[in-house]
Parts: sequence; C-alpha cells; structure tokens
Amino acid sequence: MTTASEGPRTSSGRTWLRLGSGATGPFIGLIALCAFLAFSSDTFLTMRNFLNVMDQITVIGVMAIGMTFVILIGGIDLSVGSVLALSAMVMAWLGNQMGVPFPLAILCALVAASLCGVVSGLMITRLNMPPFIATLAMMSIARGIASMITDGSQIVGFPFWFSDLAIIRYGGLLSSTVAVMLVLTAIAYVFLKYRPSGRALYALGGSPEVARLAGIRVASATIWVYTACAFTAGLAGVILSARLDSAQPSSGLGYELDTIAAVVIGGASLSGGVGSIAGTAVGVLIIGFLRNGLNLLHVSPFVQQVVIGVVIALAVAADSFRKRGR
Repeated sequence: MTTASEGPRTSSGRTWLRLGSGATGPFIGLIALCAFLAFSSDTFLTMRNFLNVMDQITVIGVMAIGMTFVILIGGIDLSVGSVLALSAMVMAWLGNQMGVPFPLAILCALVAASLCGVVSGLMITRLNMPPFIATLAMMSIARGIASMITDGSQIVGFPFWFSDLAIIRYGGLLSSTVAVMLVLTAIAYVFLKYRPSGRALYALGGSPEVARLAGIRVASATIWVYTACAFTAGLAGVILSARLDSAQPSSGLGYELDTIAAVVIGGASLSGGVGSIAGTAVGVLIIGFLRNGLNLLHVSPFVQQVVIGVVIALAVAADSFRKRGR
C-alpha cells in the first residue's frame, strides 16, 4: 500500500502535502495493528489467513470506493446497505425465477442500484434535501422494494459458474471477486489522481460555491457521485450473493457503518475535500484485520462491536485535530 493521496496539486504545494500525508497515520496504525496481532496469534501471519481476510473485505472494499467519492464532496450515503440488498434481490429474482440469462440479470441489478443513486442525487440537488435525509429515505425505499420482490423470502441456488467466482482461487491466491475489488480500486485511484473530473471532486468538497465559479457543474457532479456510490453498492450485492450462494432482503444491514468507517479511518474528512483511495484501502484493511484478529483471539462479537466503535470515534477525533492544526 502506498500513502500517496489523489488530491490536486496547488501552486504553494501546501495543499498537496496535506492531502498526500492523509493516509500516513492510518498506514502506521495498520502496521502497528498487524505487529500486535502477529505476536498475539500464531495463525495471523499465514498466507491462508491473509487470503481469508482478502475474501472477507471484498464487499466492504468495493462499497468503500464509491463512499470515498461521496465523502470527498462533503456528502454521506446511508442507503448503500439497502441498495446492496436490492441489487442482490433483483439479480436473483430475474435470474432464478424469471428465467432471464444470469449475466443479463446481473446487468439489470447494477442498473437498478445505479438508479437509486440517481434518485438520491436528484433529491439532493433538485429538492435541496440534506444528503443525510435523502439517503436515509432511499435506505428505507430500497430495503422495502427488496422485501417486496419476494415478500421477504430469500432466493437460494445460483449457477455454479457464478458461485465459483467467489470460491475458486486462481493460482492458489486470488478469487475473481477479490480481483474485481483490486481492479476497481486501481481504476478509482487513477481517476482521482490523474483525471481532471476526479480532482474536481476535491474542489467540490472544499467549497461548492468556489467550484461552481471555477466552472464545475456542481449538480451534475453530485448526481454522478451518488450514482457511482450506488453502483459500487450494487456490485457488492452481486459479490455477496456469489459468496453466500443466496440473496435475501436483509442483506447488508449495518454495512453502511463499516463502509463509512473505512473511509474515515483511512484519513478522509467528513466535511469533504480531504481523502484518498489509498487511504480508504488502508482503512478497509484495518477493519478487516481488526475483525479477523479479534476472532483469532476469541473475543466476543459484542466486544468486537465496542472495539470497532472506539476505533471509529478515534478516527473522527483525529480528523478534528487535523482541522484545528490547519
């Protein structure tokens, strides 16, 4: 993992330095966490355990990419867990019960998820709703539709080739779903660092009015960002269904918290304008290794919730201290 950020350069270089060092602290924390768990458990530093962690973080990792875009512009999306469930149910219903070819069913699921993002973006930009309220409404709407599709019942049993995407590790290392996460992460990294439209998200998060005066189409960019976030949530729903060989309306409950936590732990600011894909990747790994290590140490799941909550609080507190320092 690198700690370089995708932030835009400025003439003074001070903003570049700030954005570039945003993931340094989380990366040091990740190294310290791995060192502690290596001494605490004999099975932590094994290839098998590492591959298991990679499989476990795939869903959150994919969702966190879209959430990074949203938080960069100073927004929030509470609907990603519900959109995940809706995507999974649309895919399963079309593919298993309606006889639609499964690749086409997957495409329709991603379109349905993306439409949720479009609606959220329109509520924010056209109706001037706060992102918290708009996505809270979408969270309820998407979850309700997901339950209506099968009247709350789950759908099980998918084509073997689909389930194999999350099971078979090519070369004994990575499954297809993990490869999708890594490729998507690389694309997002390049987009934010090298594309003008990616760097514009930092300007939008820093000050929407200044971004508008600079020629950035604020409303269009906002809708696009929420659509991308919903798309990644939909893709995560497809990946989760492949892992579980089932789709159920209750999928993704609480995933929005882990997703937001990964981005914030990775050094992003909830007020917008600061963050990076590299930092988000570190945040995802911290959550993944922390949960894995606590399981290896036989820590109660209830205690794990407390620990994760404390880590989130510390990450937000660190963001507040960074703001005061600037």
